[in-house]
Amino acid sequence: MSDLFLHRLDQSKHSLPLVMGILNVTPDSFSDGGQFEQKDALQRLVDNMLAAGADMIDVGGESTRPGAVAVGVQEELDRVMPVVEWLRDETSTMVSVDTTKPAVMQEAARQGVDLINDVHALQAEGAVSVVAESGVPVCLMHHPGSLERMHECPDYVDGVEHEVARFLLARARACEQSGIASHKILLDPGFGFGKTLDDNVRLFREMNVLAEAGYPLLVGVSRKRMIGALTGQEYVQGRVTGSVVAAVLAMMKGARILRVHDVAETVQGLKTAQALW
Repeated sequence: MSDLFLHRLDQSKHSLPLVMGILNVTPDSFSDGGQFEQKDALQRLVDNMLAAGADMIDVGGESTRPGAVAVGVQEELDRVMPVVEWLRDETSTMVSVDTTKPAVMQEAARQGVDLINDVHALQAEGAVSVVAESGVPVCLMHHPGSLERMHECPDYVDGVEHEVARFLLARARACEQSGIASHKILLDPGFGFGKTLDDNVRLFREMNVLAEAGYPLLVGVSRKRMIGALTGQEYVQGRVTGSVVAAVLAMMKGARILRVHDVAETVQGLKTAQALW
């Protein structure tokens, strides 16, 4: 189904960005961990997101919150693959899998997912070749350092926007040299990963530096700590309004996919902004 995804992604240049609903099948995700492990609850969430206008569902089986415990390959497969199979069998939605593990990427590709979403930008050994052989589009996200140190904040001497752009464009070139077609590569600035609040704000304001590189941008700021800091909302459930405003601004700055928890509110905000902007 990746052909449909690429077609919809191309259409988003001239219309609203695609809305990617977050489906965390983990016991410890920062926002909704553990809520959706039961099938009935999972089905209700997916049904609600699709009814609200989600274009695709992003399934993740390993939390990337600060301090999260690493998950083994088999455990992640056991969490993610039944959900992917269920989405394929019971819905017509496009499906993304959020993973850093080549074995999970390979199995997800066999199940016909539309996108591999990797916070480690295919840096794991064998990841690039797995994606290249599968032909599935990929999103490369920026975070500094190793997976274990992804939330440590380095000094961005040359400006966070420029260093993020250099990293992601280098990863994109490496992927292209290994056989991944350029039109199947998306970039994610990695808000909240290895960045202070000031870094995140500057990166958001200067997002055009990355948008002008020519690759579609996926932006995920939904309910993140930066939204909490900007709004004074300690609890993630109180960050919905701030997240929607950020999503609208990301659209105005060229984002082609928005990864969100609150689909209905985001879609309403995007439609309103498009009509009145």
